[in-house]
Amino acid sequence: MQEKLSNATQEEILEFYKNVSRKIRSLREERGVSQLDLALDIGIKSIAFYSNCENNRYGKHFNLEHCYKIAKSLNVNIREFF
Repeated sequence: MQEKLSNATQEEILEFYKNVSRKIRSLREERGVSQLDLALDIGIKSIAFYSNCENNRYGKHFNLEHCYKIAKSLNVNIREFF
């Protein structure tokens, strides 16, 4: 019998990342901010990396530091991402 190591499945975690990314994209677009401008404002030099995080491509996603900086840049409470 295999021991359960987590209270969340990998699918649940991936869906969580997707939901956060969708909310960030929505808030960014509502404010008329480009991916490039937001990426640079939070210290990400690669627009490709930012885009991959926002679209959950290649296993990329925003980490907690990214979320904090994005919330600050967009002038929203970080809770809005969740």
